[in-house]
Amino acid sequence: MLPPIDEIVSNFELLDEWDERYRYLIELGRMMEPLPEEAHVDANKVRGCASQVWLVTTTTEADGEPRLHLVGDSDAHIVRGLVALLIALYEGKTGREALATDALGLFTSLGLAEHLTPQRSNGVRSMVERIRHDAQAVLAA
Repeated sequence: MLPPIDEIVSNFELLDEWDERYRYLIELGRMMEPLPEEAHVDANKVRGCASQVWLVTTTTEADGEPRLHLVGDSDAHIVRGLVALLIALYEGKTGREALATDALGLFTSLGLAEHLTPQRSNGVRSMVERIRHDAQAVLAA
């Protein structure tokens, strides 16, 4: 199970070396709730990622509002860690909260934006757009 986003951010701040941060990302990917094999379908793929990425968004009711629950996977270890980071950031948010969340700002503050290849950066943007799209659908329902 993934730790809360605040704990993840604190852990990143403790890691000085980039190889340690990449290892931590990979570890986060291993902590994710597994995506069921039957969810590895084209409809759940995130377009715009060089690696294969799957995201499934469902909602649960809490405090009278639907809240996002995300499960994801990737065929690349570091990308799976990036998926985990996004899941930790958006998990349990309402559609409104998700749309107000600055995921790219988080990646910048953690120093990840400058250490990702352009392809991975594009993939992160694609994942964020997919989550935002799902959040908008929750609001519209």
